Amino acid sequence: MFPRPIEKSGPVARIGYQAFLPVALFIWLLPLLAIAVTSIRGAKDINAGNVFGWPSEFKLWENYTAVFTQSEAATYMLNSVLITVPTVLISVSLACLAGYALAIYRFRVALPLFFLFVAGNFIPFQILMVPVRDMSVQTGLYDTIAGQFLFHAAFQTGFCTLFMRNFIKALPFDLIESARIEGVAEWKIFWYVVLPLVRPAVAALAVLIFTFVWNDFFWANVLTQGESAKPITAGVRALNGQFVNNWHLVSAASLLAAIPPVAMFFLMQRHFIAGLTLGAVK
Repeated sequence: MFPRPIEKSGPVARIGYQAFLPVALFIWLLPLLAIAVTSIRGAKDINAGNVFGWPSEFKLWENYTAVFTQSEAATYMLNSVLITVPTVLISVSLACLAGYALAIYRFRVALPLFFLFVAGNFIPFQILMVPVRDMSVQTGLYDTIAGQFLFHAAFQTGFCTLFMRNFIKALPFDLIESARIEGVAEWKIFWYVVLPLVRPAVAALAVLIFTFVWNDFFWANVLTQGESAKPITAGVRALNGQFVNNWHLVSAASLLAAIPPVAMFFLMQRHFIAGLTLGAVK
C-alpha cells in the first residue's frame, strides 16, 4: 500500500533517485528563479523580448525602490497585515472553542454538526462570489478592511474547526474527567489542560491560515474596488500601466509580497512540524 523507502531499494534505484532529485528541484524552482531574475531586469530587456536570457543590466535597487514610489505598496502591505492577522486570531480562536465542544461534549447533534463543518469545505467558493459581494454591499462592508477579514474568518472557521476537533479528539479523555472530578471549572479545563496540549496544532493552523489569507487573490478582487483597501496580492496590478506591462516591477512586488508568509513559516517551523505530526504514532 505504501511506497518502499528509497534506502531499501537497489543501488540503481538509489543512484537514479539521487540524480533525478536535483533536476526535479530545479524544475520546481524554475518559475521562482525566473521571477527573481525578472525583478532585477531593466525595462529595456522586457520590451526587447529578453525575458528568459541573461539581463543586459541589473537594476536591483531601482526596481525594488520603484515598487514603493510608483504604487501604494506600503499601504497594500499594511492592508494585508490588517486583513490577515485578525482573520487568524478570529478563526483559530473560534475553531479552538468549537473543536473543544464537538470533541469533548456528547450531545445529540454533535456528529451532524461536525459533518456540517466538513461539508462546508467541499463547496466551491467561486459560486459564492455574487451572494457574498451583494451581502457586503448591503451591509456596508464592501471595499473595507473589516469586510475582508470578517468574510475570510467566516470561510476559514469551518476548516479550522475540522482541524482542531480532530486534534482535541485524540487527547486522552481521562484528563478531562480527572479535572472534572477535582472540581475544575470547564473554562479552566479548556485553558489550562486542553489548550497547552494542542499548542503545536494551534501554531500549525495559524501558519496555514496566515498563508491562505495572505496569498488570497480571488476575494481581494471581489470585495474591493478602490486602492485604499486592497491587499498586496491585488495591489501589484497597479504597477502595470494602461498600455505598458511593467513585468519587472510586478515581479519585484510579488517577491516582496512572498516574504511575510515565508518568514512566518520559518519562525514557526518547529511548532508547525510538531503540530502536523501530533498524534501520528497513535
